[in-house]
Amino acid sequence: MMRAYKETYLYNAANKLGSMMDYAINDCGLDGDQYLHMFISSGLAQQFEHGNPRVIAGMSGIEIAVGTILSATGRAPGTEPAYVDYRTGEFWGGWALAHYQWYSSRSFSAILRFMPFAHLLDMYLTLHEADITKLYAVADEIYALTMPRTNLRRFRELAGLSQSELSAEANVTLRSIQMYEQRNKDINKAQVITVLKLARTLGCEAEDLIESGYHHL
Repeated sequence: MMRAYKETYLYNAANKLGSMMDYAINDCGLDGDQYLHMFISSGLAQQFEHGNPRVIAGMSGIEIAVGTILSATGRAPGTEPAYVDYRTGEFWGGWALAHYQWYSSRSFSAILRFMPFAHLLDMYLTLHEADITKLYAVADEIYALTMPRTNLRRFRELAGLSQSELSAEANVTLRSIQMYEQRNKDINKAQVITVLKLARTLGCEAEDLIESGYHHL
């Protein structure tokens, strides 16, 4: 899977998101899930998940939080960060969220739909000392139990094709297929020719691949 930025940047990116969440919750008194919706609405979340160097490398976690709150309320918070010599659970939650977003390539908005930040914090005691791959496995399991398969994935599996094989036979990029199946892109808004090529390869009608009842995450 092609990810938005190299793994070498992940350590700093995760620490920034950890600092952001710690400051927003513990210093500014905001609810974690409400703050993350502010983060998404500000546009900074999308820049972060796309690996924009201005955000990933050029801003601190505190600066990202201040920019988010300013965008949402029109006022920058006047609270100074209270530096402590240990990592809080909220810091771990932001750190873990950054790791899983990078690993899964799902948007923050998509992740919050099946794993709210409050639920992520509930995992702190059991997972904060475990290898990060344990979190990946737990989050993927939650996703699988919560979100049904897309029609594209269902017809692809019925045809016995891997994502790579479907990409090659339909002449549709592998990344697009991955994004449609993860609901990070809405297949209902795809170009007609793209849906037709997928349907022709899978032996179904284009209408069979359209999603109803589930919106772009």
